[in-house]
Amino acid sequence: MVNHKRRKRLLKLLAEHQTATVQQLVEWLNASPATVRRDISWLASRNLLTRTRGGAENLPPKRRHFALSSETFENNIQCHAARKRAIARYAAGLCADGETIIINGGTTTFMMAEFLADKHLKILTNSFLMAERLLVLSENEIIVPGGKVYREQNVILSPFDNDITQHHYASKMFMSVYGLSLLGLMEADPLLIQAEKRLISQAEELIVLADSSKFSKKAGLILCGLDRVSQVITDTGVSDGAVQTLEHYGIKVVTLPPEEFAPEVQAPFHTAAYDLQPAIMPPTEIAH
Repeated sequence: MVNHKRRKRLLKLLAEHQTATVQQLVEWLNASPATVRRDISWLASRNLLTRTRGGAENLPPKRRHFALSSETFENNIQCHAARKRAIARYAAGLCADGETIIINGGTTTFMMAEFLADKHLKILTNSFLMAERLLVLSENEIIVPGGKVYREQNVILSPFDNDITQHHYASKMFMSVYGLSLLGLMEADPLLIQAEKRLISQAEELIVLADSSKFSKKAGLILCGLDRVSQVITDTGVSDGAVQTLEHYGIKVVTLPPEEFAPEVQAPFHTAAYDLQPAIMPPTEIAH
C-alpha cells in the first residue's frame, strides 16, 4: 500500500476505534512496525492525530487539520515565511529577461513567482503550483514535464527517462532542498530525488534557496554533492561555520535579513499576497 493510502486508512481506523496500539495498526494495515511508527510520526507532525505511548489517538474533528495538498503546502510555506520571502525576492532578481531557467517544486522557490511577474523568461518547472501561479501572474513562457502529479510533494514526475526535460537547457536552476550538509544537498523523499536529478543535469548553474533552518536538517538521501552548487542564498540566522564550509567548496553565499510582512497575506494561494511590496534591507554577500 502506498504512503498516502495507508495514512488515510490509518486515520479512518482511528476515527472508528479512537485509539490503537502500534501492534493493532500493524495487523490492520498489514505493514511493519517501523512503517506504522513513521506514519504516526508523520501524521502527528501535521496535527492529524495524537501520538501516545505505544500507539496513537484520534483527534476531535475541531482540532484536526486535514492534510490536503494545498493545506500541507500552505503550512510549509508559512514556516519561516519571512526568511523565505527575502530569499525568493533576491533569487528572482538574478534572472535576466530572455533567459531560460529551471525552478523546482519547493516552498521557497514557489515564493519566487511573485517577483517573476514582470519578467520575460522561459521557465521549466516540475511544480504544478508554480506553473499555475506564473500563468496567472506573468507573461513568462512556462514549460512543465509530462507525467503524474504527486500532490503531497507538489511535483510532476514522468515515469520515462526521455521526458521533455532532456530537450531544455537552462543557464540557472533555482532549487529548494530539505537540508544541507557536508555530504551535499539532502532530500527525504525518493520521488523528489528522481525528479530533481533530471532537472539538475539540464542547468549550467545550480542556485540553492535554503533558509537557515535547513542547515540543521538531516535526511537519508543525497541529491548531489556541494561541488555541483554555485551559490547558496540563505538568511542571517545561518552560522559562521556553515558559511565557511560552503566557502571552502567554492560556493558563493548570500545572507539576507528576514522580510517581515503581515500574517494575513502570508498564504500563497491568495492574490492579495502579491500586492505587498515592503522595503527590505540590502543583502550581505560573502563571495568565495
